[in-house]
Amino acid sequence: MRRHGEPHPAAPSTTSGVAAPRSDWSTLSRLFPYLWTYKWRVIAALAFMVGAKLANVGVPLLLKQLVDALTLTPQQSLLVVPVALLVAYGLLRLCTSLFAELRELVFAKATEGASRTITLQVFRHLHALSLRFHLERQTGGMTRDIERGTRGVQSLISYSLYSIVPTLIEVTLVLTLLAVKFDVWFAGITIVALVFYIAFTVTVTEWRTQFRKEMNELDSAAHSRAVDSLLNYETVKYFNNEDFEARRYDENLERYRRAALRSQRTLSLLNTGQQLMIALALVAMLWRATQGVVEGRMTLGDLVMINAFMIQLYIPLGFLGVLYREIKQSLTDLDKMFHLMDRGYEVADAPGAQPLLLHPLPPGAGRGEGGSDATVRFEHVSFAYEPARPILHDLSFTIPAGKTVAVVGPSGAGKSTLARLLFRFYDVTGGAVLIGGQDIRHVTQASVRAAIGIVPQDTVLFNDTVEYNIAYGQPGASRAQVEEAARAAHIHSFIAATPRGYDTMVGERGLKLSGGEKQRVAIARTLLKNPPILIFDEATSALDSANERAIQAELQSAAQNKTTLVIAHRLSTVVDAHEILVMDAGRIVERGNHAQLLALGARYAQMWALQQSND
Repeated sequence: MRRHGEPHPAAPSTTSGVAAPRSDWSTLSRLFPYLWTYKWRVIAALAFMVGAKLANVGVPLLLKQLVDALTLTPQQSLLVVPVALLVAYGLLRLCTSLFAELRELVFAKATEGASRTITLQVFRHLHALSLRFHLERQTGGMTRDIERGTRGVQSLISYSLYSIVPTLIEVTLVLTLLAVKFDVWFAGITIVALVFYIAFTVTVTEWRTQFRKEMNELDSAAHSRAVDSLLNYETVKYFNNEDFEARRYDENLERYRRAALRSQRTLSLLNTGQQLMIALALVAMLWRATQGVVEGRMTLGDLVMINAFMIQLYIPLGFLGVLYREIKQSLTDLDKMFHLMDRGYEVADAPGAQPLLLHPLPPGAGRGEGGSDATVRFEHVSFAYEPARPILHDLSFTIPAGKTVAVVGPSGAGKSTLARLLFRFYDVTGGAVLIGGQDIRHVTQASVRAAIGIVPQDTVLFNDTVEYNIAYGQPGASRAQVEEAARAAHIHSFIAATPRGYDTMVGERGLKLSGGEKQRVAIARTLLKNPPILIFDEATSALDSANERAIQAELQSAAQNKTTLVIAHRLSTVVDAHEILVMDAGRIVERGNHAQLLALGARYAQMWALQQSND
């Protein structure tokens, strides 16, 4: 964990790999514990897999007996072939499929369970990462990386357990049978062919990997471009840039098309080389088997058995290139997701951190009576998003429990940064932020954020119902509680007038609502949360004057007995604050109540006079 005062670690701007890729074995070892949670299912699946391959190898052996049995008399063949060999042949075929299906049925829970666990961990990890990471990420590329990583878990298990491992078992069994039952030349030809086949496949596939990686990168880039453009739909429309966005997207698609064609050409080369090697090996094996039949050393059944063995071996080997490529790609995708999971937390709980504890205020504590000691204190706080650009300089002030402190000043003065530091989205680079006398770096982040409610200036809603978005302040709240919060935020009448009422969908990021309606939903959501500390960051900036005055009264009522930080540009909204801080360039230049600051006749008085004349 980063110690207090140390610089923030550098954060990459995208998720697409600045870290060096780990080895394939390292990635597999990282995946193994997720599967070993279902160890008995893994063992059972392996047992069924071995059983399926034993049955599969038994089919050519029985086919040899069936062919050799045709030399019996008609009466004997009528008695022996249908009853014994044909039934056994059919049973072995059935067992091959039955064991394979049982293997997949048993192992499905392990595969899906591992995939679910990993995906949930990534989801939780992303929410635990710092605000800096989420401000710098590319949503489209990151979600595509996670999607491919999750799919890679299933593909890796499927291809390795259902294709590669069974093929290796079958090759071992067939080579043993050929060496024991016939001369070593049969096993030798098979081994030589397999060595050349595998070497050629691995070499060409490794060479092709660069084209596949390029395809994935271009695919992520195109997806990011499309998502970014669609998220900014209104901006595209405002500037009439549909054709411009289409051209940029098409440029990415064209680069992807060229990479896909290069990949397909190399795939055709790989497949042609593989089939050539398979054909040469089959000709050599059948030529030697034919000679054995002619010389009387082998039966016709032996020839049929060898041919069946070769077909059973080389059919799955024909897909080795595809399997190897997909396994390598799955490992690469999984590695990217693991690197995302390994990304360290810029802001993390201290070892042994305890929840924030707010003590009840003693009797006679004035306005805060009956509440909790949620006093907020900024002590000599300095902060910089980047070392070369400091934002706050040795800032000190206190918000007493149950009181309201307002912060005003020009844009860029550092007002909203105060809210981010209080939520501990970032750690201060100097000084400390305390709640109830406790340094927020020494308590859990979850408990700090549970004690604070915010109405942000830029409200973003979930693409769900109005009720869901209001109830998000207190998951599990009843409809009556949601309606009460909506009435307090002066939005109940609007919601009730819509055809679907509280079941109205608000659209992506709440775009179906106006700015004022979104802000009132945010106010209702915070009122429903009912925390001891409130932050109003330009909470009424999107409202008209009539609604602003009405809601301002509700906000003042909601702030009773609560520690409240108000960030505002419009001074008329903060005249009742117990203390007003005037900030400029990250410093407090004036402080006092409304009357005191007007009497000073300095910065605040100038801002007040200017706004009054504008009004």
